[in-house]
Amino acid sequence: MPTSPAHSPGPPAPPIPLAELLAREELGLRRIAGPADADLLWVHTSEMADPYPYLLGGELLLSAGVLLTDPDHYVGRLVEAGAAALGFGVRPVHETVPEALIEACDRYGLPLLEVPPETPFTTIARAVWRLMAEARHRELRRVTRAQQALATAAARPDPVPAVLHQLATQLSGRAVLLTARGEEVHAAGRRPPPEAAAALTRLARVVARERPGSPASATDTHGDTHLAAYALGGGEGLVLSLAARRREPGDHTVAGIAVVLLSLLSAPHQGADAADRSAALVRLLLGATPAEVAALLGPEGPWTVIHARRSDGTTPDALTAGALGASLGSPLVDAGREDDATVRVLLPAATGEAPPHPGCDVEPGEPPQARAVPPQPGWTLGVSTPTPLSALAAADTRAARALAHAEATRTPLKVDAPVTGLAALIPPDQAASHARTLLAPLTPPLADTLRCWLSLHGSWDRTAVALSVHRNTVRQRIGRCVELLGMDVNDMDVRAELWLALRQE
Repeated sequence: MPTSPAHSPGPPAPPIPLAELLAREELGLRRIAGPADADLLWVHTSEMADPYPYLLGGELLLSAGVLLTDPDHYVGRLVEAGAAALGFGVRPVHETVPEALIEACDRYGLPLLEVPPETPFTTIARAVWRLMAEARHRELRRVTRAQQALATAAARPDPVPAVLHQLATQLSGRAVLLTARGEEVHAAGRRPPPEAAAALTRLARVVARERPGSPASATDTHGDTHLAAYALGGGEGLVLSLAARRREPGDHTVAGIAVVLLSLLSAPHQGADAADRSAALVRLLLGATPAEVAALLGPEGPWTVIHARRSDGTTPDALTAGALGASLGSPLVDAGREDDATVRVLLPAATGEAPPHPGCDVEPGEPPQARAVPPQPGWTLGVSTPTPLSALAAADTRAARALAHAEATRTPLKVDAPVTGLAALIPPDQAASHARTLLAPLTPPLADTLRCWLSLHGSWDRTAVALSVHRNTVRQRIGRCVELLGMDVNDMDVRAELWLALRQE
């Protein structure tokens, strides 16, 4: 049955084939039961008699069998929970892998790895995370190349066929632009089998915006062919349909870029000004520099960047995101991705005095132009201070931080505060140089955690909400910052110095 991917969050990185882990000879792992093929999404260690409630699916579960009494029941529960493989450590609990466990894994089809006593479980976990990081890097490079290719295709004299052709090439499949009735407008790539093509047409009707409640996208599988359909925001019921023999983790992102391009390219009757601004937004999203799109965006500034998420946690579709942009007075809207429910809006900053809106969390000294952005019912907003076109990237970062702060403090709208007061008296180059030296020991995740923690007055719970991590993770990261910096973060003087330094980034 076709399903909408909006409610199925994907893995944090591409899955790792079990064979890649077994190929790491330094680990000494040996498969002794079950199939050879499996995809690992993460690693989990547990000595519980029944770890089922704590498994998410796709894990390589590591255990020494401390409480193993019924291998058949144990393996059955792992398979029911969706575990990808079991790594069993021999000694000191068991001298060898129990024969009953081997038989159960063969019976249930769960790969069983023998872990030698000289290989700590933490070493295996590090190896898996390293492989995942490498796979993630490869996938990001592939997506980046696809972005560049699609942007180039969109600039051709025949942009719609060119984008479809490039999309089909990038996904090694078929890309079709269909009407709501299933009529083919443009197509590129190798045709799928007739049955799969018919299934793709049926899937397109699922997302065609002819009735209320239609999903923005849907996926299905027909035989060995993966199918996907995406409604175009500005194309009067047009649907982008894709068919491919394989589906990579980054394919949805690549397709999302094509959806943005094709929605704008097929949007009927846009005014020249709106069309130019939409084109500028697309080029910014695809990596163009502000200078390259300045003429299309119009005035040099100031501009305000807004990050928004639905207050109920749902992922907005393109129409919902567009409605938010219309309410804020801007057509420059990025509806986000499947794995990111954040909507971004680029807004020409208002000029002149404006009173603050009720429920708006503003800082002392905030420019009056920033207060012209009102809270939006059903949304949580993070707003940058007005900035020139050349500084949009920094404004985007500030808006993201403001949104995290608003969600952590349950405030409908938070405006990022500019550097004011005593901090503004320090020459920017000297402040930036000192900040780089002081914060050099910290990795970006540690620096982001420290910044968020300080902005929320040292609240573990609110920081955990803002960063979408567990409060113990926040404690561990702040503890690591203390170790690396050699500073007491409970000292107000230290906190003030770190805060000023972090504000320079």
